[in-house]
Amino acid sequence: MEPHITKKIKEDSVYFTIYWSKIEKVNKYEIIRRVPSVAGIYELYYMDEKKKLNLFFFSKAWYGGLRAKIRQDIDPSLDENKKKIKILNKFTCYYRYSIVESNDDMDDILFFFSETYFPEKNLYEPSGIYVDIYVKEISPEKVITI
Repeated sequence: MEPHITKKIKEDSVYFTIYWSKIEKVNKYEIIRRVPSVAGIYELYYMDEKKKLNLFFFSKAWYGGLRAKIRQDIDPSLDENKKKIKILNKFTCYYRYSIVESNDDMDDILFFFSETYFPEKNLYEPSGIYVDIYVKEISPEKVITI
């Protein structure tokens, strides 16, 4: 199944279902070949010494598309985030993505992730369209982060 997101609206609530791409090992040449240049959301993971995948970054791609944004975010020479650079240099990293055609939908999903993973940091703001946001994930590898 192709990566995409569906949504259902019921009164003031929105229910998103994220169909993720397969998790792939970070490789700038494969990203150029495989990832589409369309809007969407993505996550970056690293595999620790115990062979466990750990989420360390998530974001959206609007202008430039997923291909360019993921490619930029996996290149330590193009980033100033020291923690992220350390992870990229030390560990084997992986990514996955899903296509989203609405910037408001991306904002709502990333707000939901932000509140779930890092509630104290206020990383993203919701679109303000809905009162309640719900997210369900479907992953080929059964990797569910929420």
